[in-house]
Amino acid sequence: MSEPTADPATEVFVTHRNLLFTVAYEMLGSAADAEDVLQETWLRWVEVDLDQVRDPRAYLVRITSRQALNRLRALQRRKESYVGPWLPEPVLTAPDVAEDVALSESVSMALMLVLETLSPTERAVFVLREAFDLGYDEIAAAVGKSPEAVRQIAYRARQHVDARRPRGPASAAQTRSALAQMKQALESGDLKGLMDVLAPDVVIVGDGGGFKHATLRPVVGAEKAARMFFGGLAKLEGVLTAEITVVNGSPALLVHLDGEIDGVMAARIDDGRITGLYYVRNPEKLTHVENETGLALR
Repeated sequence: MSEPTADPATEVFVTHRNLLFTVAYEMLGSAADAEDVLQETWLRWVEVDLDQVRDPRAYLVRITSRQALNRLRALQRRKESYVGPWLPEPVLTAPDVAEDVALSESVSMALMLVLETLSPTERAVFVLREAFDLGYDEIAAAVGKSPEAVRQIAYRARQHVDARRPRGPASAAQTRSALAQMKQALESGDLKGLMDVLAPDVVIVGDGGGFKHATLRPVVGAEKAARMFFGGLAKLEGVLTAEITVVNGSPALLVHLDGEIDGVMAARIDDGRITGLYYVRNPEKLTHVENETGLALR
């Protein structure tokens, strides 16, 4: 007996699902909201007459972009009342994502943080143009602007991002090496080892969302960072252990306290030392760090 086949609408949607998720995730910085956007996209897609659709991929990207932009505007309002710093929601990715330079950079924590400084429309235009190489006409249809307006927005957004994105990001091997040193230092209580891997002017940003203790403002400097880890989290909340994994296309630390997942540490590395550390502890943002999330740019 032959296996039942999915209907054409389902087949097309499944074929492009990873792409659509990546579009929504890069626009929103939230995997949970990206999943909601995909559900909304699906509900609209099944109502479409496929005979009238010349390019299903482009049509789906347009629906997803519109829904994501609407949600992004609402998300901006939620961030205004968020407790402490807001960091993008980390997603566990397959190791080979780190080998895809374009994909790993587009979902990197460093770039996602820069995208947070754009307006919703600027972010949508930048993502669709720079990451997914959509034409100005396609983007205009997605964001409700004229092609000429989109061209100008894309130019401004690119200038803004280029002025703030990291120059010459460290390789995956360099990042993994620095994180391995940090892991060893944290697990063994090695203060000197921790100080050796942290740059003197390291900046640590923690996101607890009001659910877990986190710094309400960035911690600057290796000495303050060491006090935070050895005088705060480790002693007050339990035994800290960590494992190196791949999050947002780059090596990161999945941190446990007393055996339970506590958070994810993503790092920025310069000259072999950690200059930026982003610690996501909000449990609502840790739902995508145990199972790999499929991502795609095409």
